[in-house]
Amino acid sequence: MPGLNKRASNQTETISTKMEDINEKEKLPCSVPTLLLAGVLCLTLAACGAKQSSDMLASDTDSAASAALPVKAMNAKRIDENPYMAKSDANIHHDGYNTDSTDEVLPLGIYPEINVSYEKTNANASPAIYFDNYGHAVVPLLGGIAIRDLNAEETTTLGYFSPKQHDGGGYVIQSSYTFLDSENRIVCPTSNNHVLMLRATDEAGNVLPEFEKVLDIDIKTAAEAALGKELTQNLLSVVFDYDGNLWFATGGFRIYPEREQQGVLGYIAHSAIEAILNGEQADLSKAVFVYGLALGEGAENGIAASKDGAVILTNQNCYLLRANNGVEAVWCTPYESVGAKVSGENDKTTGGGLAWGGGCSPSLTPDLVMFTDNADPVKLLALDMNTGEIVASMPVLDDLPEGYQVAIENSAIVYDDSEGTVSTIVCNWFGAGSAGLADPNSDSSIQSYANIYDTNWLTKGNCMIAPGVERVDTVKTDSGYEMKSVWCRNDLSDTSIMKLSTATGYIYGYVQDLESGMWQYIILDFATGETVFTMDISNKYGYNNMAIGMYAGNSGNALYCPTGYLELLCLQDRFVYLPEMPYRKVDLDKSARNTLSQAQFEQDGGEGTVASWRNTVTVENVHPNTTVSFRMNNLSGSAADLKLYAYGADGKPAEVSKELWTITDEAGSAVDTLSDGTLYELRVSVADGGAFDLSEAEKEIKISVVLAK
Repeated sequence: MPGLNKRASNQTETISTKMEDINEKEKLPCSVPTLLLAGVLCLTLAACGAKQSSDMLASDTDSAASAALPVKAMNAKRIDENPYMAKSDANIHHDGYNTDSTDEVLPLGIYPEINVSYEKTNANASPAIYFDNYGHAVVPLLGGIAIRDLNAEETTTLGYFSPKQHDGGGYVIQSSYTFLDSENRIVCPTSNNHVLMLRATDEAGNVLPEFEKVLDIDIKTAAEAALGKELTQNLLSVVFDYDGNLWFATGGFRIYPEREQQGVLGYIAHSAIEAILNGEQADLSKAVFVYGLALGEGAENGIAASKDGAVILTNQNCYLLRANNGVEAVWCTPYESVGAKVSGENDKTTGGGLAWGGGCSPSLTPDLVMFTDNADPVKLLALDMNTGEIVASMPVLDDLPEGYQVAIENSAIVYDDSEGTVSTIVCNWFGAGSAGLADPNSDSSIQSYANIYDTNWLTKGNCMIAPGVERVDTVKTDSGYEMKSVWCRNDLSDTSIMKLSTATGYIYGYVQDLESGMWQYIILDFATGETVFTMDISNKYGYNNMAIGMYAGNSGNALYCPTGYLELLCLQDRFVYLPEMPYRKVDLDKSARNTLSQAQFEQDGGEGTVASWRNTVTVENVHPNTTVSFRMNNLSGSAADLKLYAYGADGKPAEVSKELWTITDEAGSAVDTLSDGTLYELRVSVADGGAFDLSEAEKEIKISVVLAK
């Protein structure tokens, strides 16, 4: 396919890049549907109004636009790390706070490329991607769960667990609310109401070809015993709190109060989980605690957790629950809903919303709980973490073109800047939900495309969903909190899970141009909402993102986007190359650029002030002496004031002699004065087996360097 790179070093085609500003007019919200589904079907999608032409402009990598976006670094997100969850993209919303934001670097349009991993096993490209502490990608696979190489030309399974092959079958892993714990175990709710823990790696981080099931608890049976009633809702979501208790909630993606189903919230005590993991017997009758819900009440989203407890949003209330030898309901805050929303006779959509109540999973800061209700108009709510009091609210996406409704069906992007402002980006999702969920016999806990999504959206594209992306800031004042709209986009229709990178200062998405039918990566300026970067993918029917979301990983140079066309896309910057051998394509999957805090740098033994990201690369088949060039545009001041540090095998940085490196422009000429936003090259001469070569392999070098002042 023209314009898409295979994962091979000799494939150099890249999609043409557009860098464009938009007019100040209509600015919009973005949607975040979260359903990452096991057992999905092969989809036939047709871009709405798209020309089915295969003609796409392609250009050589080296002639691609080199104009990079200026770095607009923000404070790291304010979050308390959960000691029982992995430190990476541990769940569908990145972390236990459900922030959908990352402190990792994401692409900036530095000679950008789209690389592709082809799927030949699943019905679709790998959805619901999480990453363990070793950087392994954990994804659904044929009703089970697997670690797969997403950077290979053909997506390769390294290890897996199959309910059918390894556990007698009869159920599937519910991937939407699976997560990774601190020991790299995969914690999975299942379609038969169990929770599993799977050991996927050995102590050294090597992937096990077949995962080991180390825990299996029938949550529904245990909860019914504790409640003394039969549950008529199924298990939906699980998460660890900060004490290692495993919280769970029953429900589905749409729970009708009038159907009077019995649901429950609760937890399994950490002590029982540890006992089971140690091979001991655990009396679940003394370790499973529940909070019975009113008939017709149930969870419709994932659970968030903080030091204060577990935050769960049902179709009617928001709860803060705490483990205290039983479930302590610290507070319960009701909110408004007009019920399940469906398209009207004159609407431009045929589907509807997903949830009956607030479809937005709760997102946290250390002080606030953020979510949207399902009123008309929809409001963004900020609740005090300690009391549950609604301290601020305002309507969002309340000025859409005629013929559109609003349903926010996923956790919003929430960013706490540590200076008194919490920014929330909400995205419309209306139209993607299946009208069939209104059938009384429909089970909305079943996570399949056929069950959840509108057929017309699946087959016609984003013209069948409502537009809207809005940024709202909640500002702490002397008298409390106030909300204000910062920007709103009513020209974007999106069902991907957008990501915010605090390292770059941009919001990353995947949308369809409704005039051309072209699916494209986009980057929005966090401050203004402007589209500052687009990269065309295809106008073919199968490139719908399928409401699956985007995933960053920890390389600082990858933004994965699944598609319905058996292709996992990956947006990358060619930020590293070999100036002496420009024909050679450095393997971008063996390169990384990561933020390095001043505190960590000093702890490692570095001196001075950190002046760049930490850049790492492995280059194979090198000459005895090789120059490696890192492209970067976040440098300023005098080049003479800079020092280069290279990390050694001991994890300590050592200063590199001035004779071995230089700062140049793109033509290779040395520069004295550096301007932020200008693209420069850090050129480093490396000897195979030299002092700062981290690779022990012959004819291979690995270096990891950072600039300091």
